[in-house]
Amino acid sequence: MSAPPDVPLIRKALPGDVTRIRAIARAAYSKYISRIGREPAPMLADFAASIAADHVVVIESAGQLAGYLSGWPEIDAYFIEDIAVDPAQQSEGLGRRLMKRAISEARRLNLPALQLYTNVAMTENLSIYTHMGFVETHRTVEDGYNRVYMRLAI
Repeated sequence: MSAPPDVPLIRKALPGDVTRIRAIARAAYSKYISRIGREPAPMLADFAASIAADHVVVIESAGQLAGYLSGWPEIDAYFIEDIAVDPAQQSEGLGRRLMKRAISEARRLNLPALQLYTNVAMTENLSIYTHMGFVETHRTVEDGYNRVYMRLAI
């Protein structure tokens, strides 16, 4: 399935997408290294395994892979492990399109919500998710990261 070149296309990630997804993660998350004191978790993710598990979709814009979302269904929500857009293509609505895809998937699976986490140091993300209607559910330390869990009822 293809879309006209000016319409972003969301599709399942393929093994050949791993290198580009890693590059997007590095570009999107490297600004947080100094705040967190180490590389954020998405920079260390095993994208090949996530793709093999069918957990990743990508968004293409103007024929170029511009972002990705890693997520899967859980018992009471669709869990978004990671969502990122190449900084060069942010503010084009691609992240919002990926989030709408997650909402559609949750609805298709009859799940009542989306759930995600972000690092407490990623204050921009906290603001964006709150603006989208996500509500903080709890904070915890996992794998040495200070995480804020959020939920969006759909």
